[in-house]
This record gives sequence, structure tokens and C-alpha cells, in this order.
Amino acid sequence: MDQILTPTSGPSERFSDAEAAVDRLAQLYDEAAEFLRDHFLKAMADGRRPEGRIRAFYPEVRLTTQSFAQIDSRLSFGHVSMPGVYAATITRPDLFRNYLLQQIGQLIENYRTHVEIGYSDTPMPVHFAVANAGITVPQEGAAKFILRDVFDVPDLTTTNDDIVNGVYEPGPDGAGPLAPFTAQRVDYSLARLSHYTATDAEHFQNHVLFTNYQFYVSEFEAYARKMLADPDSGYTSFVSTGNVEISGPDEAIPPTTKMPQMPSYHLKRPGGGGITLVNIGVGPSNAKTATDHIAVLRPHAWIMVGHCAGLRNSQNLGDFVLAHAYLREDKVLDDDLPVWVPIPALAEIQVALEEAVEKETQLEGYDLKRIMRTGTVATLDNRNWELRDQRGPVQRLSQSRAVALDMESATIAANGFRFRVPYGTLLCISDKPLHGELKLPGMASDFYKTQVSRHLMIGIRAMESLRDMPLERMHSRKLRSFDETAFL
Repeated sequence: MDQILTPTSGPSERFSDAEAAVDRLAQLYDEAAEFLRDHFLKAMADGRRPEGRIRAFYPEVRLTTQSFAQIDSRLSFGHVSMPGVYAATITRPDLFRNYLLQQIGQLIENYRTHVEIGYSDTPMPVHFAVANAGITVPQEGAAKFILRDVFDVPDLTTTNDDIVNGVYEPGPDGAGPLAPFTAQRVDYSLARLSHYTATDAEHFQNHVLFTNYQFYVSEFEAYARKMLADPDSGYTSFVSTGNVEISGPDEAIPPTTKMPQMPSYHLKRPGGGGITLVNIGVGPSNAKTATDHIAVLRPHAWIMVGHCAGLRNSQNLGDFVLAHAYLREDKVLDDDLPVWVPIPALAEIQVALEEAVEKETQLEGYDLKRIMRTGTVATLDNRNWELRDQRGPVQRLSQSRAVALDMESATIAANGFRFRVPYGTLLCISDKPLHGELKLPGMASDFYKTQVSRHLMIGIRAMESLRDMPLERMHSRKLRSFDETAFL
């Protein structure tokens, strides 16, 4: 058996101060990643297989509690369901520093105890260790030796959604999960985010708007430039695809030569308090992909502000639909979240959206019904469902009391529910296929000119309202199951 080379590591240490605990996590992570990077670069430079196996481990945070102490029942996080040992592997403490400080600090305060910080027994894949330094690992067969014979590579047994899906099985030590994702699952999504959105994870803000049309992007950039021109706005910079970052309202952004699959744009504030806009395009598959990966960043809220088909004759093009329920016929999440699981509306998000519509339209109360309906939004996976026998789909839509139809909203809401990320949906009606008002070029152009700016501003107003809400109020207990992780 080959000798295994690992970084020198001491015993786990106890911390009753969150700042010190996170500093230690960062130190251990940096040592492990640097160890792998150094050995990888040397092996690539030498062009030959190193003697022995090169291995480093993710750091972990561990909590042991022997008390059934009653924690503040108003909180949806910061506590475990029963006494025991709980652990979470950690990656990129630099990126998640604020999150870790908040979550670890809550545990220490609630249980009046310490946490243990040390190395876990989960190997760190070399791909993830070098990615943060901008180094690319060659494909299998491109190096002069078999990479996996020397270094650890991503392992699907620890790169999955078992914890959030409620099917996690504790390891040999019996420790329960302390966080919703393992370190490998987080690292996997950080790499995918950069690929799909063409911006690095550190630019993502805590409040995420999803749209299904590129028209919203130019409006978002115009708003960003307006905010950067206002020294009192609190916004500091705007990031476009390719990690192009500007801090002045008149700075140029070079055109993108190759648009990514889901381009993302970030209007930044200190502490991640800004707004990210992601153009997921059309379809539930893209919606699932985007939210699968953004979820590991633990955003405080995400909201869909896209276009939809109005299903009622009383609706007009440009009217708004505030989703109170979802008819899920998108199919992409059926294996992870059965369709019989209800997706509840979250009061905090609903109120923020309704108040934003009132402010932007200057309508309120009964008058608001002129341009907005609340009700069920149906999400299908077939864009051209109208071309088949309509009797089945239309009957189901009518029986569900659906008021609008799209291809993304229920997916985004369902994944918000699954990942415990507060979610909401405010759609704008761009066509009425059941009533002969189809989305045709001339009609669409007129609609986009008049409605996109107002719709986007409503989403921005809602997010700015949610930004000022305390975290413990934002994260609803509706999203938590019987046996939850202590970390959000």
C-alpha cells in the first residue's frame, strides 16, 4: 500500500467564541488546500507520479449537547431537535465567514457551550482545492499519471442532497448533520455557479431575483448605475458577466462575447446586502439548476419576477400575479420533493411584494385588484402545451383555480422550500393563450417597453424591504421539518 502524505494536524480544539472558531476553521482549510495545491503543482511540473498518496481533509465544526433545554421557540434555526453529537464539514471559510459567525455564535449562545474545531475524515478533492487559486486540473488521461491514483477526486457519496431531502444516514461515529450541505456539495456548486453564470460566487448577494427574459437585465443595469451615482444609496459596485466590476455610474462594461447559460448580475452592498439578478432563461430544468447551486450560498430570499400566461378573461396584459399556491407539473423535482408536498406561501415575502406593488403603482386596497391577482400559479414543462388536445390540461388548470401559467415559478418555489430559502413569485402577464392573445412580435415589443421597468422595480423594492427585516423573522418555521439542522 502506498504511503499517505497528509498535512500535520493536532487534536481538535474547543472554542466558546465564534470569531476564534471561524479563524481556526480558516486556518485549517488554508493549510489543507495549500498542501494539495503545492503537491499538485509539483507533480504537474515534474511530469511524473509522486511517491505515495497525497491527501488532505476538510475542517469540521462539531457540537455535543446533552440537554433537552428549551430554546426560544420563535427561532427556526440555531438549535437541534435532541441531545447528541452534530457535525458539519466546512469549505471556503473566507467566503462564508459572516454566515459561519452567525450560525456558530447562535449555537454557543443558545446552548451556553463550546464547539469543537478540527479536521474531519472527509478528503478534500484536489479539483476544489486548486480551483480557488485559479488552477485547472487536467482531464483524466491528460496528465502523465492517473490522477485519482494519487489525489482524491469528487465523491458522489458526500456530494448529494441527502440532508435537505431528509434521507441522510449518520456515519460510523453517529454524528447528525449540523448544516444542510456537506463541504463537497458546497464546493461542487461553487464550481458550477462560476460555469453557468460567468461570475464568481463571492459576488452573489443575499437577495436574489430570478427572471426568464433578458429584457430585465438592461433595466437592472440602468438602476444599478443610478444607485452608484447616489452616494447615499449604500450600493458600492455592479458586477456583470465575466466578473467585470464597476463602481462608478459612467464606467463602461465591455460586451460579452459568449453569453453563459444563466447570466448573473450583482448590485453589491457591504455584507452581501445587495441584490443579484439571474436570467435563468426558459424552462424548469434551468430553474432547478440555478437554485440547486445558489442554495449553498444560503441567500436570505429569492423571488421570481418573470412573465407568464394569464388564464382568466378578466386579466389584461401587464397585470400582475402574486402566487399564493403552486400547481407543480414541471416534473424536474419529483424525485427530490414529491408533488403531494404542499409549497406554502410565506407571509413575510407576500407582504413585501404586495407593498412593493402598492408603492410602485400608487394603488392600494380594493383598487389594487385592478392590476393584480393572487392565486395559484401552474408550472408546466411543455412550452407548447396549447398545440395538443387542450381538454385535459385546461380542465386541470380550472380545477386548481390557477390564474397564471409559466415554466419556472413552481420549480423555484419548491426548491426554496426544499433548501429552506424563503421564496416568492410575482409574475407579469405577457399573453393570454386561452383567449386568443398570443405572444407575437409586435405585441411583445409594446409590452416590454411599458412593463419591464415597473415590474423589475417592484422586485427591487420588495428585496430592499426584506433586507431591513431581522434574519430571525425572515426565516420562517414553515420551512423547517421535524429533525432540522441547526444551521440555516
